Amino acid sequence: MGHRDSGKFRLAALSWVAVALFIALQGFSAGAVGQSSPATGAQAGQQQGSDGPVLTERPAPKAKSLVIPEGRIKLDVVVEDSEGSPVTGLQPWDFKIVDNNQPRKVLSFSAFSDAGVRPDPPVEVILLMDTLNLPFQQVSFVRGQIGDFLRQNGGKLKQPVTLIVLSDVGIRFQPRPSTDGNAIATVVEGIKGSVSMINPAMGGDGYVERFQRSARAMDNIAQNEARKPGRKLLIWVGPGWPMLNRPANGYSEKEQRRNFDNVIELSRVLREARIMVYSVAPATGATPNALYYKAFLSPVKTYRDAEFGDLALKVLVTQTGGRILGPDNDLVGQINQCVEDASAFYRISFDPPVAEHADEYHDLSIVVNKPGVTVRTNSGYYNEAAAH
Repeated sequence: MGHRDSGKFRLAALSWVAVALFIALQGFSAGAVGQSSPATGAQAGQQQGSDGPVLTERPAPKAKSLVIPEGRIKLDVVVEDSEGSPVTGLQPWDFKIVDNNQPRKVLSFSAFSDAGVRPDPPVEVILLMDTLNLPFQQVSFVRGQIGDFLRQNGGKLKQPVTLIVLSDVGIRFQPRPSTDGNAIATVVEGIKGSVSMINPAMGGDGYVERFQRSARAMDNIAQNEARKPGRKLLIWVGPGWPMLNRPANGYSEKEQRRNFDNVIELSRVLREARIMVYSVAPATGATPNALYYKAFLSPVKTYRDAEFGDLALKVLVTQTGGRILGPDNDLVGQINQCVEDASAFYRISFDPPVAEHADEYHDLSIVVNKPGVTVRTNSGYYNEAAAH
């Protein structure tokens, strides 16, 4: 007997027990029961009065939720109107994924906003104070501006914040994110400025050292955040690290291959950690090379194209879909603009095509079926050849 028939059998048995108990309480004889005709459902209800059993409709079974697995490439997407305000209410059919000029199917889609579904865990803001690359005389000013940001609204932060300090002795992490801005501001106020041991007197060696330490710090942060769920906004407060020129005698093949491996690894881990990078900078006077980073925005498709400049801060900002703000002395305003990106975003995924070779670069473009909008997300990825 199936489960459904067994259930009916048990219900029938329980009903007869209830009838027998009712008869016993009323003093009826078994013979009288045998002579009576069975009552209809309506009659039974009339005989037992308004307190008797009432027939009700069985609710329809709940529909099973359809779980669609995410694609291999997952993207966080920010959509803004012409005034820079977030665009909400978009549906999956409003998005078109273009991978190397070919459309790809959206496999999963989620929309998040302050007024709708909120992400769980909430978007984390990673606030990095870069004392390694800041001029010594600016450290105090930057520290004060970060403190002012944290103490806004009575210290009640809209997003959980993690503080990181980069200096010539390494990086120091806040143990866990917090929405208590006053507590974090107290930590910031305790940061003492000091003259870096890596200074202009070191010449080119000093630039190389700052570049290596900064790029390594970025990788360490991304590797650490990749172990944690949720989306992150990494706001780098400082001018960024030096953009090293190609050596006069060029790069050796070994150096180029190492640079290429670093570019691929950092691109991958930043995307998988769900990090958008932001550049926030104070005014520093004349900046003749402020736009030099644009020379490195072209995709690095082979190791022969790889240079140190491909790992520059503003290049990573552009590739992850973040913002480049400043330089100006309203750091509080700059940071607030960055944090606004947490208020509304979309999460989509797709499967990449089969790669012809390892580390095959793919250009990405997300097109939204709305006029006058700007879309920010990862600009590309490195595809892997299928395992045989």
